[in-house]
Amino acid sequence: MACSKEKECQILEDMKEYYGKTIQNKDELMINNSTSTCDAPPCKLPRHIAGALELIHPDVKAKSYGCGMTVPELLEGTHVLDLGSGAGHDCFALAKLVGETGHVTGVDMTEEQLEFARRYIDYHQETFGYSKPNTDFVMAYIEKLGDAGLKDDTFDVIISNCVVNLSPDKRAVLKEAHRVLKPGGEMYFSDMYADQVVPDHIKQHKVLWGEGFAGALWWEDLVRITREVGFSTPRLVKASKINIKKSIQDLTGNVKYVAATYRLFKVPQNGNNMPVDVVYNGSVTGHDKVIALDKHNTFKVGSVVEVDPELSAIIQQSRFASAFTVVPSKTSDGEKTIPMNPFSGTRAA
Repeated sequence: MACSKEKECQILEDMKEYYGKTIQNKDELMINNSTSTCDAPPCKLPRHIAGALELIHPDVKAKSYGCGMTVPELLEGTHVLDLGSGAGHDCFALAKLVGETGHVTGVDMTEEQLEFARRYIDYHQETFGYSKPNTDFVMAYIEKLGDAGLKDDTFDVIISNCVVNLSPDKRAVLKEAHRVLKPGGEMYFSDMYADQVVPDHIKQHKVLWGEGFAGALWWEDLVRITREVGFSTPRLVKASKINIKKSIQDLTGNVKYVAATYRLFKVPQNGNNMPVDVVYNGSVTGHDKVIALDKHNTFKVGSVVEVDPELSAIIQQSRFASAFTVVPSKTSDGEKTIPMNPFSGTRAA
């Protein structure tokens, strides 16, 4: 068991029951069809991502419970870990995107979900035209990845799609994610967040845990925890309001929720304190003219863009290094801030 406290253990057992036996497809979730995960205008997926999603088996699509699109850029040849992989929807999409030389590992605590996902490994290998499978699924709690034999500095990218909110110990999840990532690696994940600390009466509601509302982090706690475990500052990719049904609203009261995607990097947190200039070369698949690394940093090919010191370190020490050139800095406007609040500047505001 991944917990030491009786209450945390009970939450994990309840989640295993909820997603292993109670919920059989996404239409049974109370939050389903009430969540918008794309900012207006509607998301337009790059062709290579849309193509990968089209190849996923319909039965797997029907059991996708996520709250966002957890597909970062530049995945070719990488080793990816999916925390809370469920029926394997995101894993199989990523298996296509990493290519035959890459690999995707899904980890989940629910045996029923793992058994389901494993039944479709061969189908997707054959559909993608690979000589052998590049996907595997292991059973473990995301708070204790070592129990599944996952070693330090193993993965290039970690993704998670609306699963961290189901854990009673977010710090343990993020600490483990940091441990198994390679230096320069990235955690790219969608989740539900609250505009305040979720009150105890909500946290005691079993169904609200299963639907994500009870376990949603106050977004400021995310910032604090990620820094404590060694990650870079959370980079907000996108955020949008969760429209809560009245039956849920009656229970959650004045707490507001958003579905937000952040990216975290395993890079040193110290360094110079001045912004630098970078130039994007257009080499990332699906982004030959422009690429957005977060909600506030978009790069056009050939354009000189000033970035904050931490983003400079991320670019130079991650898989994005080959896609950017650091150039001599011009006169700076001063230290740049990093907006992180998912409730600011979105439809959730």
